[in-house]
Amino acid sequence: MPQHRDDNCKSAVSTLAFSSKPTHNDVRIRRPSVSDAEAKHIRKIEHDGRTIWLVGTAHVSQKSVEDVERVIHEVQPDTVCVELCQSRYNALTDPDRWKKLDIFKVFKEGKALFLLANLAIGAYQRRIGKELGVEPGAELSAGTAAAEAVGARLELVDRDIHITLKRTWATIGFWQKMTLLAAVFQSLIDNQEINAEDIEQLKEGGKLEDMMTEFTKALPEVAEPLIRERDRFMIERIRQSQGQTVVAVVGAAHLPGMISDLDTPVQLEQLTVIPPPSPWLRGLKWIIPTVILGAFYFGWQKGRGDTLQEMVWVWVAANSAVAGLFTLLAGGKIVSVITSLFSSPITSLNPLLGTAMVVGPVEAWQRKPTVEDCERINDDVQSLAGVYRNPFTRVLLVATMSSLGSAIGAWIGGALVVRLLASG
Repeated sequence: MPQHRDDNCKSAVSTLAFSSKPTHNDVRIRRPSVSDAEAKHIRKIEHDGRTIWLVGTAHVSQKSVEDVERVIHEVQPDTVCVELCQSRYNALTDPDRWKKLDIFKVFKEGKALFLLANLAIGAYQRRIGKELGVEPGAELSAGTAAAEAVGARLELVDRDIHITLKRTWATIGFWQKMTLLAAVFQSLIDNQEINAEDIEQLKEGGKLEDMMTEFTKALPEVAEPLIRERDRFMIERIRQSQGQTVVAVVGAAHLPGMISDLDTPVQLEQLTVIPPPSPWLRGLKWIIPTVILGAFYFGWQKGRGDTLQEMVWVWVAANSAVAGLFTLLAGGKIVSVITSLFSSPITSLNPLLGTAMVVGPVEAWQRKPTVEDCERINDDVQSLAGVYRNPFTRVLLVATMSSLGSAIGAWIGGALVVRLLASG
């Protein structure tokens, strides 16, 4: 078992100017001396009496697989570090993981959206990998296999993916969340073709540097926890690794940041803390329930029976209509649609209970996803039609859409209630 402590987004790598002159702390960054070593994505670093090889990869590149295997076998390192956390390592090495997933637990823990987004990201990588004849993450698998072959110690140096995603989610606002999710799910219907040459060009720099710059400008709050924090985390874990000679296999987008942070002290504990929601955000969850219940109470207290009845009606109608419509658009069973109609006006008044936590189990109970359905997930999520066809992913989609519809309906209903209260 390896000793431990994504790049799932489209990111970028800067082209750096390297010198053979030592910098502070006796750091020398040089072109590698292994064969075909002029590639900009392979770096040899002399640091504090140790030799560290950084191999920048693309997760759907056969050339990256070959580079990783070649460098490890030629260098014969004491330690091989790979851009994996325990969760991603398990996912990479356990083909039967879907069989063990309890879908009801997913809804209970409120992870339906996270799981669906993760599947969409993976589907995009697999589709590109299928076009290129490469399994996504093959270079990481090659790194672990090569480490075992040469008798090297294996270190998983990436931050836990759940912490990364939670820190990312906590730093962005509602509309940024929607923008990010839209980009993720757009990948399911993106038919743009890509070839091996495109992947290699991105890995070398150039285009990928421009993409990274654009990505950072568009969503700087996302780039920091998703890219830069992981740069610092991984280079610190590499510094802490054992052995005089180390080969680190990481996404090419991380190379510039990791090298620039080589001598920067990093407190790993600070990068693994999940920030609590801001008081403002926590309060926001209670704004709609407080306003709505307050409006109901005001209408009742003032003896305005007609106004109270109207407010209740528009609240229920707006919540039910939008939640029901979204559930229907997701292809939910009729019982699930009815469940969303009745549950949405109630769950919208309770921030601790989401519509997905009610509709999801109802849909799952009707569709009854099987082990065979779980085994087909990786193939079915390659297209939107496949997502609809697979009972497991259909349940996730229905639950997520019902929750989104309920949220939109709550804002619409809340606005109508406030308008009635003001006019009354």
